[in-house]
Amino acid sequence: MRRARSRFRRPALVAACLAAAVSAGGLAPAYATSGASPASGLDHCTGTAPVTCHFDVAPGQYDVRVALGGAEAGSTSISGEARRALLAETPTAAGRTAHRSFMVDVRTPEGEPTGPTGTAGLDLTFAGSAPHLASIQIKKARTTTPRVFLLGDSTVCDQAADPYTGWGQELPQFLKRGVSVANYADSGESSVTYLQNPALFPTVEPQLHRGDLALIQLAHNDKTTDAATYRTNLKTLVDRVRARGARPVLVTPIVRRWFNADGTLNNDTALLVNGLGVNHPAAVRELATTERVPLIDLTALTKARVEELGPEASKSLYLYDEKRDNTHTSVRGATEFAQFVRDALREQGLLRAELVR
Repeated sequence: MRRARSRFRRPALVAACLAAAVSAGGLAPAYATSGASPASGLDHCTGTAPVTCHFDVAPGQYDVRVALGGAEAGSTSISGEARRALLAETPTAAGRTAHRSFMVDVRTPEGEPTGPTGTAGLDLTFAGSAPHLASIQIKKARTTTPRVFLLGDSTVCDQAADPYTGWGQELPQFLKRGVSVANYADSGESSVTYLQNPALFPTVEPQLHRGDLALIQLAHNDKTTDAATYRTNLKTLVDRVRARGARPVLVTPIVRRWFNADGTLNNDTALLVNGLGVNHPAAVRELATTERVPLIDLTALTKARVEELGPEASKSLYLYDEKRDNTHTSVRGATEFAQFVRDALREQGLLRAELVR
């Protein structure tokens, strides 16, 4: 679909301190507002619709502030790195400016931990129906900035290719400056492999600090994992997260779109009961209760939503039309499911209210 024609306008103000720091792989200690000179942040941006910006920075957490708007009315969304949604589409009236801020986790690989390395540095894309970027400011975040780590499978991960989209990929847009999402979910992983693979929990574990959250959703690929092993693996993750001073949060898996004749999802396929009879959501709930771990019951939330829409309308939440896939979500489905997670983080007080959109 061709996007509406728009213009990318640069402000007259200039700041001379950003380009040298960026080219050296670092950032100036204070914010630098982009302008039209070679030393401005906007000189790291190209295009009109979309606008793409690249900054040669080292891995880490970055604080990004943008001014959106221009002489004409606009509507701008922001994504970054491996197709992560950072800001929902934001309208601006002609001649008006909207200021927004958010955090970005820059790492290698930039998407799935076992996937392609991707592009070094920080990449941002300004799209929407009529994108207007007036200025951009970036700064290395404080080392104490909390992170929300995601430990999960392909229904959570930063999917590399459209139309596949994990709910963790859509979560950043619902969080404000002051917390970032570090999505270490990976396609095909189970509670067994997530502990074993050096690129997964062994990489996450040393990064965990007090104030961080670790959301754990592993079930879809535990098809041959027995009940005792599944519980032990989840408890191991919980115990090791706590040992680092971070806070674990257990998340039951999203449902598969697999309807009964009566329009319900009350079957083993939909509700992730494996071939050994292990009821994954029930096991997660039980562990959350006995170990006093916060629980986000995403199984119950997604089941209610899919049944509400019914067999036909619920196809749009998944990749049924594109891939005949009733497990992996579309952008719409991933966004709605990420909102459930956002709501739970806020309602349970797992994140301060001022950090949640």
